[in-house]
Amino acid sequence: MTATHVPGTPVIEDGWLISTNPATGDEAGRVPVADEKAVVAAVERARAAAAWWQGLGYDGRKTRLLRWRSLLVERIQELAELTHREAGKPVTDGIMEVAAAVEHLDWAARNAKRVLGPRRVRTRLLVAEHSGHLEYQPFGVVGVIGPWNYPIVTPIGPISGALAAGNTVVLKPSEYTPVVGQWLADTFAEIVPEHPVLQTVHGFGDVGGALCRSGVGKVAFTGSTATAKKVMAACAENLVPVVIEAGGKDALIVDEDADVAAAAEAAVWGAMTNAGQTCIGIERVYAVAPVYDRFVNAVVEKAAKLRTGEEIGPITMPRQLDIIRDHIEDALAKGGTAVLGGASAVQAPYVSPTVLVDVPEDSSEMREETFGPTLTITKVRDADEAVQKANDTAYGLGGSVFGKKNAIRIARRMRSGMVAVNGTLTFVGMGNLPFGGVGESGFGRIHGEDGLREFARAKAITVRRARSLLPATTFERTPAQVGQIVKALRLLYGRKP
Repeated sequence: MTATHVPGTPVIEDGWLISTNPATGDEAGRVPVADEKAVVAAVERARAAAAWWQGLGYDGRKTRLLRWRSLLVERIQELAELTHREAGKPVTDGIMEVAAAVEHLDWAARNAKRVLGPRRVRTRLLVAEHSGHLEYQPFGVVGVIGPWNYPIVTPIGPISGALAAGNTVVLKPSEYTPVVGQWLADTFAEIVPEHPVLQTVHGFGDVGGALCRSGVGKVAFTGSTATAKKVMAACAENLVPVVIEAGGKDALIVDEDADVAAAAEAAVWGAMTNAGQTCIGIERVYAVAPVYDRFVNAVVEKAAKLRTGEEIGPITMPRQLDIIRDHIEDALAKGGTAVLGGASAVQAPYVSPTVLVDVPEDSSEMREETFGPTLTITKVRDADEAVQKANDTAYGLGGSVFGKKNAIRIARRMRSGMVAVNGTLTFVGMGNLPFGGVGESGFGRIHGEDGLREFARAKAITVRRARSLLPATTFERTPAQVGQIVKALRLLYGRKP
């Protein structure tokens, strides 16, 4: 690498993608770069492996996925330290990330048969002589395009759902964290050595585009909204369905009967964990007037204790530092006040915790995803105003509410895919709950039953079991039989409820 190389920025040399630590510049590892031909070859191998993987059945796949789960637990320290070396995040954050990944892998493996297995469904009047059957069939090969901010738990969400449903997977990890992605594929191959059920392809955005056009049955993408639109455009060329989990600008509402100390603790965690590089991170808080001052003071007190290089890791993408600085400066220029940190908090490769108040709604800090350890706190009249302001965004991923009497009612009114009540980010830890957003935060779901169904096609089958007493689907029906059908319809459905 050249002397001018910026730590953390991936580079390609002699066909290898070289990954470096954003804090130290030390090499974390290198992986071979895939071109379009290599991507297509990986998908073809995956398609051939899919027949074997599907043939194992739900129970056979469950056994192997649970063995992989156990391997992740056994080597949790190794994976967390690798994530620290490559992305810079604290080892403890890496351990928590593996823990969440294990939860989703375990749930998908244990529940795929119940959710997706064949079943009988009740018949209906017009085809009473037929029995109904429903089953879910895998797509074959699923492409997963993963992010750099959570390179373990985020891709394992769709990977676990896709594998449990009977698909094979080709993973394109972020170019900022390819070594972690390769580690996941290599350890899976230790458990399932027979066929390439989980493979990786590495490179920049062109490799992700090639994966979208390679003939996969479905693509699951996690990343920015801007990149999500490019992925959708590439997939649209061949009508490849997609699951999109894009950006967020999540809000926390603090109602007047909230436990202010607990709300402040959760706000600091939700905003500052992983150095704020969290799609479901809390970036905005709306606190009602009676508790506003106490809440701000508690947040500042708690956030001021966090140290860069310790609890707060480096910003993984070097160019994100400019975005964070621009957002802070714009907030201050438009009348906001930094009660902790400020523009000077940006000291590459770190950003110190920054808390802003009185920030105008039209500032970039309030409208755009910052993806850094910053938090804006806004005083509102009541919960109604808080909900209105929280929903005044193009995004709609997660959110949080602190309160007692009306907290759940407030949560239901928030325009988002997930809400935590009296906590933040907690829905990530429940493998049985769906995860996904609305608006510019994307669509489709991973995790839970909805997540499993994303990676299988519903297939309906009817089977004749008797002679037709009311023949409806034939040209040989008589006027008398049509009359009987009409009479039956009126008897069963004619009366108003």
